Amino acid sequence: MLLRSKNAIIYGGAGAVGGAVATAFAREGATVHLAGRTRKTLDEVAERIRANGGRAETAVLDALDEDAVDAHADAVAATAGSIDVSLNVIGYEDVHGTPLVEMSLEDFDRPIRNATRSTFLTTRAAARHMIRQRSGVILTFGGDGGREPIRDYYIGGFQVALGSLDILRRQLAAELGEYGIRVLTLHTGGITETLPEDFEGRDAIVDMIVGKTMLKRAATFAEVGNVAAFAASDLASSMTSASLNITCGAVSD
Repeated sequence: MLLRSKNAIIYGGAGAVGGAVATAFAREGATVHLAGRTRKTLDEVAERIRANGGRAETAVLDALDEDAVDAHADAVAATAGSIDVSLNVIGYEDVHGTPLVEMSLEDFDRPIRNATRSTFLTTRAAARHMIRQRSGVILTFGGDGGREPIRDYYIGGFQVALGSLDILRRQLAAELGEYGIRVLTLHTGGITETLPEDFEGRDAIVDMIVGKTMLKRAATFAEVGNVAAFAASDLASSMTSASLNITCGAVSD
């Protein structure tokens, strides 16, 4: 097991990506601490993990709430003995499909604010404990902002949010490396499984995502979970400040 005896906090743990990563972490021996705003969905993910022999705990909190994030991390460290992995995959409430010049300031600013605030707060809370134990892994999700603008689809402030997290990841890695803490990004080119079958415009979005890949398919939730488990494990102990490419060849770096 890659993550035997590790403790991982997953913010947004009831979501599709959070649940997939939690499942992979638990399969590899970690105790997963699922945090999110909805008790029902958190419990559903936790029960699935327990039914398969894994260990899962849940906590209702908002990753944008500074006091709640700090208190939860302190409680996990005190009761579990360590925080070994922290991953933030909350929704950023981004708006797609509207050109920037037609978008309201609120819709543009919201994903940037949510992404940077939640990632800063959750990382800071975990890193304070990781520094003391001189080890830990912090994961961010979604991408690195990309080097090229997206011309065939409007994604508002989302790409700007990812670019901000890219800079934050690099700076955190530089500051935390001396304590044995690694900081990595899980970079997907879009996961088509997130789109409901009846979602309007689904086929066009799927074609856009898949058309850019070399493998002619998008990454699955399970594949993201597998890469996350590797990144969080000691097998990746020499990797930090890097963006792990899970784009099926949409990005060639």
